[in-house]
Amino acid sequence: MWKYYGAALLILCLDQWTKKLVAEKMDLGESIPLIEHWLYLTSHRNAGAAFGILQGQRWLFIVVTVAVVAVIVYAFWKMRHDEPLCWSLSLILGGAVGNLLDRIRFGEVVDFIDVRIFGYHYPIFNVADSAVVIGGVLLALMLWRGGARETRMAAKLSERSANDHERPSGE
Repeated sequence: MWKYYGAALLILCLDQWTKKLVAEKMDLGESIPLIEHWLYLTSHRNAGAAFGILQGQRWLFIVVTVAVVAVIVYAFWKMRHDEPLCWSLSLILGGAVGNLLDRIRFGEVVDFIDVRIFGYHYPIFNVADSAVVIGGVLLALMLWRGGARETRMAAKLSERSANDHERPSGE
């Protein structure tokens, strides 16, 4: 179980280190092209959530994030034998704590990964956001596949049961 906490800690450290570099080395609003017209390093601050929604709701985000962290810690303990689930939760945990620390210390989150694809300017994000999204997508896929697997198993059991009832007894 400690390997999952270790992975979350690694994500947290990478997130905080990259945010510190951006905050110390770049002016707010400064943008450096990494791949012209596609990927930029842009110093940005966000006091809200994804896409800038719920600006200024610092305490709401702190309370919700603490609750999410508590649920993840409980899930690690309860589901410790489900490795794929725990790996996805470790990504979410590392990212959630990374942004939580920013909100507690600064009242906002440092964002800097700026993607512009085919004329679309995606909202600027950070390592923590990436970890939360990747972990969330993996978690959703596992839950979806698990649900699909259970549905297939139930259909097979139902089919077997129906076939058993159709056979004449004594043959």
